Amino acid sequence: MNKDEMEYIKKGSNFSKVIRTEILFTPLLIIFPLIVGIFLIHNWFDKGLDPAYNGSLLLGITIIIGNIVFDIPFIKSLRELSKKNKK
Repeated sequence: MNKDEMEYIKKGSNFSKVIRTEILFTPLLIIFPLIVGIFLIHNWFDKGLDPAYNGSLLLGITIIIGNIVFDIPFIKSLRELSKKNKK
């Protein structure tokens, strides 16, 4: 974001409330996809490693890997932004 966009966010709405809302939703954004991915993998395992349920395995692994790939940078950016706002 450039300087003008940041000023618009600060003036248009309360910037700290936006960050606080994102921080409050972070556990939900991280934990819920992990639970769903683990459930799908567990479902595949319970079915006896049946090849007919390989879609469930693939979907579970994709959800978990995608969650890890996108959530780590998201958490890092939230930390940096919250540190920047405290200064």
